[in-house]
Amino acid sequence: MARYTESLCRVCRRNGDKLFLKGVRCFTEKCAVERRKYPPGQHGQRRTKISDYGIQLREKQKARSSYGLVERQFRKYFFEAERRKGATGEVLLQLLERRLDNMVFRIGFAINRREARQLISHGHFTVNGKAINIPSYIVDISDVIEVKQKSRNIPCIVDNISKLEHRALPGWVEVDGANFKGKVLNIPSREEMQLPIQEQLIVELYSK
Repeated sequence: MARYTESLCRVCRRNGDKLFLKGVRCFTEKCAVERRKYPPGQHGQRRTKISDYGIQLREKQKARSSYGLVERQFRKYFFEAERRKGATGEVLLQLLERRLDNMVFRIGFAINRREARQLISHGHFTVNGKAINIPSYIVDISDVIEVKQKSRNIPCIVDNISKLEHRALPGWVEVDGANFKGKVLNIPSREEMQLPIQEQLIVELYSK
């Protein structure tokens, strides 16, 4: 499956917002968005007027890049959200937040979703005691995500867990760093997610 392998900082600059794709670096003065607040490329500093469609497309690309999905995957989540009860935009974000790779990132066992996806694919996590190596696995309320016993000496996992006290963890998860596990307490509301995404623009884009 096609994956973006170029500079992650260019993605943030293109979207004009911090997507926190590089973990700790995004919180420092080295953040590219803070240093160069204009799109990448030789024409990045030119002033251009964006159409309504362009604004909607940019918002969709921002969400897609944040969660590391290709277009086919993202569209599938949208149609699933449209089928379910509730506001389509909010349900879409909830589905994306419930992906296992996102939850591993949210509970602090990985510095970003890309690292979480790699760790999951290599079989280092279990959900409710069952080994899961599918990053797109959807977790539910009360699910327990745990690092396998044999994987608890992996340097990046140990380092990430040692820094948990310095991370602002979301209120819908509970983390037990000493035992290498985290628990899903509830499905987050839109206010709890605090994402720099205007999901209504995505709904408008796909509804055309």
